[in-house]
Amino acid sequence: MMKLLPHSATFEPMLNTCRRLTVHESVKTFACQCETDDNEMTVWRRAIILICCVLDCVEFSSSSPILQRNKYNNSFRLTRSTRTRVQQLKRKYNEQQLGNKHFEDRSRQLKDLPSLSTDFHDWLNLTEFERLHAAFLDMQAYWTKLEQKRQQIEEEDKEQMVNRAVGTTLPQSIRHIQLDLRDLMSHVSSQISYKNSYWTKPTFPTPLNPQTRSKTVWDSRVDGYIILRDLDLYLTKLARDFLLLASQTH
Repeated sequence: MMKLLPHSATFEPMLNTCRRLTVHESVKTFACQCETDDNEMTVWRRAIILICCVLDCVEFSSSSPILQRNKYNNSFRLTRSTRTRVQQLKRKYNEQQLGNKHFEDRSRQLKDLPSLSTDFHDWLNLTEFERLHAAFLDMQAYWTKLEQKRQQIEEEDKEQMVNRAVGTTLPQSIRHIQLDLRDLMSHVSSQISYKNSYWTKPTFPTPLNPQTRSKTVWDSRVDGYIILRDLDLYLTKLARDFLLLASQTH
């Protein structure tokens, strides 16, 4: 039987060499090595193997940037869908806790939430690691604030013997947003680890019960609105981050 492929001892070194070179260099290298063979293969067989080798090199060299770009695009889509759910939760929270689903108050701020103001020039010149690391820490801060608010509402419902058997409760809706944030943080953590193998994912801090003694019930409820309001705005910023990162992946 005639041999259709070169011996593995001959082919594997050729393929490994091609993987370390550009496609053009791979073609030249493979051609030179084929010329030294003992003419076991016909010209068409050499051509087939050469094409396979080149395609393998192209796939090997291009898969990583494409994979990274797809991951950032997936993170963008998850961010956008999470923002939609946050907006829905904010209306539900306003209606149940503040009596008006269209409630707005842009004058109030919470000091321990991530800052939303960013200098455009500084934002544009952030390194990929800086951008991802900041995103992870910011989402972790929002997750913690949501956890505090969720626990607070659950305690209030128990004290008031509130039974919300119909539909999804506020704590459950908040929990769904937290799960989305965890998914996004996992995406970001994976990207950071790809860029920096020494990076260690921070652990989630144990949420402490918020100090509400100096606050009225109304002020405490408005805090929940502020968290959701700022999270809505932050996710818009995060979506832009992922779009920029995807566009910079070559």
